[in-house]
Amino acid sequence: MSNTRLDEHRIENEPYYLTQGHEVALAEAAYRSGLPLLLKGPTGCGKTRFMQYLAWKLGRPLITVSCHDDLSTSDLVGRYLIRGGEAVWTDGPLTLAVRAGAICYLDEIVEARKDTTVVIHPLADDRRELPIEKRGELLTAPEEFMLAVSYNPGYQSVLKDLKPSTRQRFVALSFSYPDPEREAEIVAREGRVGFDVARALVKLGGMTRGLKDSGLPEGASTRLLIQAGKLMGLGIDTRSACHHGITEALTDDPELLQAIDEMVSSIF
Repeated sequence: MSNTRLDEHRIENEPYYLTQGHEVALAEAAYRSGLPLLLKGPTGCGKTRFMQYLAWKLGRPLITVSCHDDLSTSDLVGRYLIRGGEAVWTDGPLTLAVRAGAICYLDEIVEARKDTTVVIHPLADDRRELPIEKRGELLTAPEEFMLAVSYNPGYQSVLKDLKPSTRQRFVALSFSYPDPEREAEIVAREGRVGFDVARALVKLGGMTRGLKDSGLPEGASTRLLIQAGKLMGLGIDTRSACHHGITEALTDDPELLQAIDEMVSSIF
């Protein structure tokens, strides 16, 4: 195994993460028990940051895969590549994580093809095995290995949902946006703005999240609020920072754009 490939996945410094409940203790208990994790929650609410924090706390490398429609089994497990006229096997991220005893985090798992997600089944139950059919190899995961997946229930549909046979293998943790005071603390810290500005951004975020019945699938995430805060910190005026950092990122609908900009004007 290449230590160089693994080094880039090590988290040396503690990531900033503000706990919302007992999620860290539950995740640590799952890790010690060899159980996989399923993180559920809206976009930008802190699922990925949580995994970074957990990996740092456990002292394990974190290998993250952003799932998409074209993600194949070979993309996860590995494939033969021609090098110097010879076929050389190259581990995929999932295989690399199993061999190294790392944490493999499959972000937005429901975006992957169904025939691809099946490969994680033997890893996600008490077998903890990864079959590599092209090599005729069966890897048994060491105790240090952990599998984690995430998805956004707000976008799930009949076509994009986890099968019961998949989801019932996992310990599930639900994430949501923090309460306003905690969210303001996060926005102030990560967005590098004053607490009063952070509170105003959080208020704006809360108002946009109330537009679901008006056609906005999902309101401003904590990530978007931080994004606007960073723009302000670099000298962009407040309304422009909110328009380009939040409003335009949320929708293309003219009426919704106007409604959110009016919210910005009412708050700032």
